[in-house]
Amino acid sequence: MQSRATSLPHRRTVGLTLLLAAGVSLLLESPLPAQPKPVTDATTLDGKVMTGYQGWFRCPGDGTERGWLHWSRRSTITPQSLTFEMWPDLSEFSSTEKYAVPGFSHVGGTPAYLYSSVNKETIQRHFQWMQQYGIDGAFVQRFLVNLRDPSFETVLENVRVAAKDSGRTFGICYDLSGYPTERIYSRLTEDWRDMCDRRKVTRDERYLDHDGLPVVFLWGLYSDRFDAKLAHRLIDFFHEEGPYRATVIGGVPPQWRRDRDPQWAAAYRKLDVISPWNVGNIEMRGGEKIANTNIWKEDQVAATEAGARLLPVIYPGFAWTNLKGPVAQRDTIERRRGDFFWEQWVAAAKLKTGMVYVAMFDEVDEATAIFKVTNDPPTQGSYATYDGLPSDWYLRLAGEGGRMLRGEVPISEQITITPQR
Repeated sequence: MQSRATSLPHRRTVGLTLLLAAGVSLLLESPLPAQPKPVTDATTLDGKVMTGYQGWFRCPGDGTERGWLHWSRRSTITPQSLTFEMWPDLSEFSSTEKYAVPGFSHVGGTPAYLYSSVNKETIQRHFQWMQQYGIDGAFVQRFLVNLRDPSFETVLENVRVAAKDSGRTFGICYDLSGYPTERIYSRLTEDWRDMCDRRKVTRDERYLDHDGLPVVFLWGLYSDRFDAKLAHRLIDFFHEEGPYRATVIGGVPPQWRRDRDPQWAAAYRKLDVISPWNVGNIEMRGGEKIANTNIWKEDQVAATEAGARLLPVIYPGFAWTNLKGPVAQRDTIERRRGDFFWEQWVAAAKLKTGMVYVAMFDEVDEATAIFKVTNDPPTQGSYATYDGLPSDWYLRLAGEGGRMLRGEVPISEQITITPQR
């Protein structure tokens, strides 16, 4: 079935991109691999491993005046105020990337540090990790509730530079959560026009396109949050001929196919790419929590019938006891040393989805992060770790899973790499 989007002349400057991707950032102290991964083709979602990038962590001293945003529920930080589950591994970070955490120390008394997402060096580092481990790029989370916060503009601009320097691609993911329903349409469309006209983000050579159009990800198209009329208005805006037209990915509930509201059913099927949010959607097998990937086959059939593509959501595990309290222990989904993650890669590869969305790169609040996390967190507080596995284990699994997805290596039910340092 033909795509809804028509092909447009492409604007990439390939030679410049190759030159930039071959360089090594002088900002980072740790060396890059001798043979970095090839430059990501930013003209299509096909074959892509994309990850979500929250970019919402702040620290005192980073110039934002937001305190310990997303690290602590208060302006100060204590073991009781923590809102994150995993302590990031900062062993490779430069001194200008690390922010001292008062009252926190590692075994032996070594001072503890956290990072700020507005720090340009840190975003460069994260995108170079993506390059090193074969992750194609990131959807930068753009929360409607934070559009007035200039620090999120800084994050986006730093992502643009980091994507260019690392040869990765990026796209914008609008998160509709928590924003007044009556203002969603005007606020979101106003911002997209600004992205296209004044800031020219969608014309960036590293911005992700698909079917000749820039990609926009709308997360939170849920029937229990607002009515279908708004969903239709948003999708129609991006499908209208003109300078703001885009390929629309919809972040929808896992039960999207069974929605009984005919207007919502129609809205879901107007999307160009359907991405059911599968985090927390589990089944029990042998006493263990397993990601429910059985629904993907029917999801793919329904998407194809609607002329859309399926973008499965893959995640490594889940926990949020520091954020929600001890009662939330029941929600924990154990990583099982990577097996939980790998099983989803196998399912996507068998189904030949051709694209995957990894949730998330840096989300330590809900313990879905795949970036480097320490096994030796501070002694103050309680944290999840990678159970003694190397801090880059899940980055490596994502890279290898991507190779399996693209058919570069055979499908294997068992993890094909070893956790050697």
